[in-house]
Amino acid sequence: MSREVVIGLDIGTTSVKACVFDLKGNLIAEAERMNTFNYPQQGWVEQDPIEIEQSAVQAIKEAIHKSGIEKHDLISIGFSAAMHSLICVDETGSPISPALIWADGRSYPQAESVIETMGNEVYSETGTPVHPMTPFVKLLWMKETKYEPYLQAKYFMSIKEYLLQCWFNQRVIDYSMASATGLFNPSTHTWNQKLLTLTGIHEVQLSRIVPPTEVLTGIKPQIAEEMGIDPELSFVIGAADGQLANLGIGAILPGEVAVSVGTSGAIRQIASGVKISDNQETFCYSFTEDSSIIGGPTNNGGIALQWLKDLLNDQRSFTEFLADAEKVPLGSDGILFLPYLNGERAPIWNQRAKGNFYGLSITHKKEHFIRAVLEGITFNLFQIGKALERLAGKHQKIYVNGGLSRSRLWLQMMADVFEAEIYVPESYHSAAWGAAWTALVATGKVKSFEDIKENIPMGEAILPNKEISEKYKVIYDNYEKLASGMSKNF
Repeated sequence: MSREVVIGLDIGTTSVKACVFDLKGNLIAEAERMNTFNYPQQGWVEQDPIEIEQSAVQAIKEAIHKSGIEKHDLISIGFSAAMHSLICVDETGSPISPALIWADGRSYPQAESVIETMGNEVYSETGTPVHPMTPFVKLLWMKETKYEPYLQAKYFMSIKEYLLQCWFNQRVIDYSMASATGLFNPSTHTWNQKLLTLTGIHEVQLSRIVPPTEVLTGIKPQIAEEMGIDPELSFVIGAADGQLANLGIGAILPGEVAVSVGTSGAIRQIASGVKISDNQETFCYSFTEDSSIIGGPTNNGGIALQWLKDLLNDQRSFTEFLADAEKVPLGSDGILFLPYLNGERAPIWNQRAKGNFYGLSITHKKEHFIRAVLEGITFNLFQIGKALERLAGKHQKIYVNGGLSRSRLWLQMMADVFEAEIYVPESYHSAAWGAAWTALVATGKVKSFEDIKENIPMGEAILPNKEISEKYKVIYDNYEKLASGMSKNF
């Protein structure tokens, strides 16, 4: 019996996932291939684009096999991808450098120089805070250090662009991925010529900018055969994982915010037009012709809890580890934790910021530290959220996904700190579903992006406790004062 399905391909930093959905958002099958990381020097983080492309092929093949679908059941495949990667490519489309990913910090000196000389100007024109994560700053490092692949490169691409080049022999980039380069003007949807000149590259070395609904056809026959798909199948370029996570979780209307917390984290909201903060606390990346996503990423989500768990040599499951935090009252009996273990992006954009426990006493035990770290992560997200509210108004609903969303304690903490209703989808593949839905919009199978709200299986809402929220306000004020001082001392 025929059944219509769609695939969302999520090219993440940690893994590549292919998810097969029915048209109501129910997950039919999934396949995941893990990515490897290389750390050639302190602060350098690289990945192999060839390995990731091959992982994407195999993930699609495996997901199709698991689902048991026929070729004619598959309507389309949509793409989601992590932002800020950069690859030097030769004239044949082959990579001549590894992919420098968002976590690569080698260009910190170049970022500092730009911030001091023209940081406000760059931010106001691009909506992207100046930071080592961006390809703009990475290109400055390549130019200043005479990086050999940069000198030899014909083109410069993200991992997603490289994959599209391999499969379709086309150099295209969607609005959101272009916006995340730091070289893009979100008001005009064009490359910023002044910044290209600073990096020493030309527009012809970058990809053609297209909307997220751009349809790609004519995949190379041998790749289609390896995947097990019809060679005439349409693919849709989609967007960056942040935009698509918001779409896939249903946070698309005014007052609706998406929070993703896995290893790192982010808080984001879709807005009309371009909205840029006064002090560079948030990013503004384009999504469609008339909408953007605004928000802020944090380097320090679940990784801070994993660090503490490893430090304490706690061999229990993560669920059991977090359960200890319930033994301690809110506020962790006076401990405040600044979660800047990996430096920080939003809201302080200081790669040299350090983590810190404040308020320790001899009576504190392991469970106090666990709760303090959990609260510190939440306060940091709330601080980003406050900057977001200044741009887009009060949060009414918060949609949450990521690994921490499996903790009921943390979800209630989020509701209480943010004083908002918390919604968690039944599927945690929000970016993949957002990519799949974009493919359905592009191919005319559904009418609009907004219609996705009727097609997201959602769990029960978690409501804030007013009394606890009032107590958290006092504790957060102390946290914010501490954070504003400590983050600037490094």
